[in-house]
Amino acid sequence: MAGRAAYLYGDDPIEINAGRARTALTVRNTGDRAVQVGSHYHFFEVNRALSFDRGQAYGMHLDLPAGTAVRFEPGDTREVELVAYAGHRRLVGFSALVDGGLGSADTRASALRRAEARGFLGARSEDRDTTVDAARREDAKGGF
Repeated sequence: MAGRAAYLYGDDPIEINAGRARTALTVRNTGDRAVQVGSHYHFFEVNRALSFDRGQAYGMHLDLPAGTAVRFEPGDTREVELVAYAGHRRLVGFSALVDGGLGSADTRASALRRAEARGFLGARSEDRDTTVDAARREDAKGGF
């Protein structure tokens, strides 16, 4: 048909990101503006006002179909599913926290130091231990 894309995949369902490491994180928007994160953005490097364990998000992006996104309104707390990057696992750009291969311990340590120095919530080890727990406690009380 002219003007229509047709894709033939067969009868079996398609599983995106099959076989990759995954994690779930609780994320809270502490800012006064909405934050939208695209499906392939390095979650470790998202907006500094989003509070979550950045160490767990290192090397991962949202487990969503390409071209989709998650929006965090001010004060929102929600759980997201992340999946590990595949391929060469070399990241450059984003918020300029990571510049190199994700498998390097030096690259990871440098990225965490940069995130902490630039005020990204959840970058310090003390923050990583308490951020998610605090958000869950507030949710249980009906806060946020």
